[in-house]
Amino acid sequence: MTPANRTPVRVGVFGLLGSGNLGNDGSLEAVLGYLRAEHPEAVVDALCGGPEAVTTRFGIPATRLHWYRGEYRTASRAGAIAAKGLGKLVDVFRTAAWVRRHDVVIVPGMGVLEATLPLRPWGFPYSLFLLCASGRLLRTRVALVSVGAATIGNRPTRALVRWSGRLAAYRSYRDAQSRDAMRAMGVDTARDEVYPDLAFALPTSRASGPDKLSDPSAPPGPVCVGVMDFHGGNDDRARAEEIYRRYLDGTIRFVRTLAEEGRPVRLLTGDQCDATVVAAILDAVDSPLVTAAEPSSLADLMKEMAAADTVVAIRYHNLICALKTGTPVLALCYAAKSDSLMAEMGLGAYCHPAREVDADRLLDQFRALEKRSAELRQTLTERNLAAARRLEHQFNSLTTTLFPATDHAPTLRKAP
Repeated sequence: MTPANRTPVRVGVFGLLGSGNLGNDGSLEAVLGYLRAEHPEAVVDALCGGPEAVTTRFGIPATRLHWYRGEYRTASRAGAIAAKGLGKLVDVFRTAAWVRRHDVVIVPGMGVLEATLPLRPWGFPYSLFLLCASGRLLRTRVALVSVGAATIGNRPTRALVRWSGRLAAYRSYRDAQSRDAMRAMGVDTARDEVYPDLAFALPTSRASGPDKLSDPSAPPGPVCVGVMDFHGGNDDRARAEEIYRRYLDGTIRFVRTLAEEGRPVRLLTGDQCDATVVAAILDAVDSPLVTAAEPSSLADLMKEMAAADTVVAIRYHNLICALKTGTPVLALCYAAKSDSLMAEMGLGAYCHPAREVDADRLLDQFRALEKRSAELRQTLTERNLAAARRLEHQFNSLTTTLFPATDHAPTLRKAP
């Protein structure tokens, strides 16, 4: 308990949270779990993209990230452009005022230092820079915890990301290549650590596949296919539609072939925008074996994947959900972070380029993966235990770094 003469530590969480991306919200859930277990005295609130959703689901007060409510809509008329510009100025003062009210601000995971998907510098990179600059000026510790990073070509975006990294009081990355990318962009990473993605700290159900594999006469089980409204990244804008069409056509062919072979297929999303892809696949593959789930959290995704024999997925946190349940997964990789994750978990041979989906090759990889299913499940069990231990170390490090004035002695929690 907090002594009567001590003000409870004030902790803010920051990011595109509550905006429909299940991975982002899963990272928040992991950090809140850490705070509630190790720092129950902390008073926590959020500055985020979807404050109503965050308050409803996680029970913490939340403030809208942007003053201008049309921030995420394309501004084409003069009035909208002026309002968006004014919003950028107002957000300088709003962000500083919010930061001032806190002792610590945590940015929980997410790819906040990368531009592997379409991103404008005046969007989230600008917001993150305001946060980190305010933290430095107002002496509020800002922590970037298990975040993703990638070398950025666009100069304004790269500058904002570089300065955000430099101004943060604490940085850790979810893979070594993220740390390398920040070093390449001019950030001193000598004291920065690499830990697994925060989603590996979440509780989960274990896969049920091994029991099916023990009975050779059992019919093939379901396959989960995680989809994405994928149009490439910042550098692919000129051929975004071509990339989307190739990805969608290849996925449709893959799903159709599985259905024709009698395999139940469960379509999964990771963001609200992915619903259009699900609809397109269901429309193109007219089969009762192909159905769609409506997950509202990473826990929902993990329940679906734990019941599957195999998973094929593109979104980064869909991959993590499959890996965490111990279900063999084939990754459609759109960024190096996915290749790195798969290699770290022992499935580096089962990656397929999302920009160049070849349905025939994808099917060959899928069948090769299923032949090694039992072996890979054992590998995933071992790698998951190692990831949980490393995250436990990070949480203890966070307590030492961010909460040095507390009388709290960190205790090791049982890995989920």
